[in-house]
Amino acid sequence: MAQPASRMTIRQIAGLAGVSIATVSRVLNGRDDVAPETREAVRQIIREQGYTANRSARGLSAGRTGLVGVLVPLVFPAYFAGILAGAAEALSERDLQIVLSPTGGEHDREVSLLDRVHGLTDGAVIILPEESSEELEFLVDRGYRFVVIDPLMPLDDRIPSVSAANTAGADQAMRHLLDLGHRRIAQITGPKGWVATEERRRGYRGALAAAGILPDPELEVEATPEIDAGREAAGYLLDLPNPPTAIFAFNDNTAVGAIEAARARGLHLPADLSVVGFDDVEHATIATPKLTTVRQPLAEMGRTGVSLLMRLLEGQRFETLHVELATRLVVRESTAPLRGD
Repeated sequence: MAQPASRMTIRQIAGLAGVSIATVSRVLNGRDDVAPETREAVRQIIREQGYTANRSARGLSAGRTGLVGVLVPLVFPAYFAGILAGAAEALSERDLQIVLSPTGGEHDREVSLLDRVHGLTDGAVIILPEESSEELEFLVDRGYRFVVIDPLMPLDDRIPSVSAANTAGADQAMRHLLDLGHRRIAQITGPKGWVATEERRRGYRGALAAAGILPDPELEVEATPEIDAGREAAGYLLDLPNPPTAIFAFNDNTAVGAIEAARARGLHLPADLSVVGFDDVEHATIATPKLTTVRQPLAEMGRTGVSLLMRLLEGQRFETLHVELATRLVVRESTAPLRGD
């Protein structure tokens, strides 16, 4: 006998069909990225169990719209796409609809879009927001529920956030280079004041201190997280009278730029120069040589942001509003032991 529809959940349907919750959600939403035999198997279970996805009734009974805003600077770069994919999948599993709002990384546009989303949705996930902590605190005071993923600037403790373990990741990268025998290690940082920049700088300097090495200001260069900027910054470092033997770039784009700058100067990587990045996006595996980098759990950051938002909407209590996910060094081909003279 079919179980009453009110008792059946997507999770139970997935268990009976032997598929993931995400697959059931795709079938219910009519998406075509499910194998025909799998789609039919899920539909058969749905028919047998009498499941009905009554979103309207559920939304009305809970006083919600069933819509969640996701604000992101850009959709197409691999970094943002990774976070977005995780958030979208988590929302789909909960039968919630995403209101996607690319901000272009422009403060005024973000303010305008967030104001609109505030009036349309139950809550929001905001990725790398341009707004200040004070502006976001105003939303908290108005009762709007949202979670920040990868804060750009420091936030008030009342603002829920999800981030990666930047300091620990930088420490792993530096210890790897130090273990390879490098002592003159340069850093290509992000813009000063950014949360990720300062935390990774802390890891860089902490690892040097633990090895008894004083930081050299000449080896610390700031750059925007772009390939061209990384190429320019690395060019400056490699043209020094006493250039570094290794470069730790604070993101994969600048690391790729550093590789290009080294190759343009006739250097062989990693024999003449070791390079480490941070993020582990697609550039890392298509670069030549393949990039040693610190992996951020991008999709998991998106999923965790949605999970935290759902708990906020349900009024659950928290021990902490701030979640930091572990990073991991991935060693590939762009690093090698220091070559002896």
